[in-house]
Amino acid sequence: MREKKRITAYQICLVAFAAGINIAGGQIALALRLPVYLDSVGTVFTGVVLGPWFGLLPGLLSGLIMGVTVDIYSLYFAPVAMITGFTAGLVFRRISLNRVSVFTAALAVTVPGTMVSSLINAVLFGGVTSSGSSVLVQLLMHTPLGLTGSIFVVQILTDYADRCLALIAVGALLTAMGGELRQKLAGGR
Repeated sequence: MREKKRITAYQICLVAFAAGINIAGGQIALALRLPVYLDSVGTVFTGVVLGPWFGLLPGLLSGLIMGVTVDIYSLYFAPVAMITGFTAGLVFRRISLNRVSVFTAALAVTVPGTMVSSLINAVLFGGVTSSGSSVLVQLLMHTPLGLTGSIFVVQILTDYADRCLALIAVGALLTAMGGELRQKLAGGR
């Protein structure tokens, strides 16, 4: 019989901390009107450390909190954050961040969320959101790419850059974390 793992206080605290990192990063990107989002570092970190199911939670929490407080668009894009955390958990379930190229892993983590975010952006917002990348969409929209193509091209580029930055930050966090803390987070004693 398989023993059920219990959720630990360390894991709950990590999810809350990760949501806070997402909110802080998202606020910095919004304030500076950056073409990247900086709101997925905590989500990716949780997915890498705790796995895909925990990876869903910080994206959902930070999307809800930011969506009802400072940026309504975050609410609509919360499913993208959840997909990003889940995908990061799947990608790093069997391999470690130091065994794979950050750029290859970032592409694997980016593509599923980009497909969903492009759809959300095109259908609900016509390419105009609170992100600094909306300017790029508006510029490209009048090319043969059209609205949907422009949104996808801009999303894949900005999402990929954002995930590369997130994975670099996660790599630095993992390096700074001690092995004992990693074991506690994973549910060990």
